[in-house]
Amino acid sequence: MTEEELKDLEKEVRKLKRIASEWAGQLHDLVEDRLPAGYQEIPGIAQSTFDACKAWADANAKLNSMQPS
Repeated sequence: MTEEELKDLEKEVRKLKRIASEWAGQLHDLVEDRLPAGYQEIPGIAQSTFDACKAWADANAKLNSMQPS
């Protein structure tokens, strides 16, 4: 992997972490502000949060495997 590709991957990991954090914030807001009335929102927000966290974890694992120990 070139230095440029590594920097692009680092940038992507930061972006995915931000997105995952934003979804986690939405999940938190649902729990804090809209439950129990907003219970129907749980599956969609939870799935989106899971998907965002998984995307970050996969990209972060790839980045970690590419960096020298």
